[in-house]
Amino acid sequence: MTRMVRAAMFQTAWTGDQESMLDEHEQAARQAAEQGAQVLCFQELFHGPFFCQVQDREFYGYAERVPDGPTVERFRALAAELGLVMILPVFEEEQPGVLYNTAAVVDADGTFLGKYRKNHIPNLKGFWEKFYFRPGNLGYPVFDTAAGRIGIYICYDRHFPEGWRAFGLGGAEIVFNPSASHRGLSQYLWQLEQPASAVANAYFVGALNRVGVEEYGDNDFYGSSYFVGPDGATVGEPASDAKAELVVRDLDLDQIREIRDRWAFFRDRRPESYGGLVAP
Repeated sequence: MTRMVRAAMFQTAWTGDQESMLDEHEQAARQAAEQGAQVLCFQELFHGPFFCQVQDREFYGYAERVPDGPTVERFRALAAELGLVMILPVFEEEQPGVLYNTAAVVDADGTFLGKYRKNHIPNLKGFWEKFYFRPGNLGYPVFDTAAGRIGIYICYDRHFPEGWRAFGLGGAEIVFNPSASHRGLSQYLWQLEQPASAVANAYFVGALNRVGVEEYGDNDFYGSSYFVGPDGATVGEPASDAKAELVVRDLDLDQIREIRDRWAFFRDRRPESYGGLVAP
């Protein structure tokens, strides 16, 4: 029997206030469920603006506990209502002054399965993230969900192949990469890195990006969200580079075994020869 999963991602622009942003995402979740989606991922820091364009302590106020903060609690209840696995990237406060860029993973019955904390934290013009976030300390977990085995890599993480590999070795079938990337320096990599990582590790990747211009800094997020399969082919067309869009695609998870049987990359790995890559 074919293992088909209907997966969804929602790209959108900052509405200008948090409550309407949350309402818009709830509406998107309901639309995804109506279309038969089994798993839905939201964009990086979905519950607010992408404030990392500037360095301002005011934005520490967006941080909340995970999983018992208001945003995750609200969407846990919604996940249970809709029977929808949900990936919720939020600004996490572990304790005052200890903050992370985090994605909470909620199963289709509303169960909190755990979280991924962004491991690689940039600090350059337009991405002053070390002002806000500590580097993640939870490794590269793979979550068993009602929609399959799922990993999450967040935005800048995607430039580092080691995490992609860790998800593959952990048995991931779909890895989502919620992002906030704007036009310019890294845009050409958007078309390269996720397909290459999907092929190298023989799983599906959901590449998700914001759209629109926000008031914090000089930016224009280019959307263009897409799913790519273990053969490197996009599943359907990429989303708009300028408009909000709910992307819903059917992913045939049986392709993973087919591609791994064809390209025996995992069989032919030589981990005993890679020690120098991580030597201090």
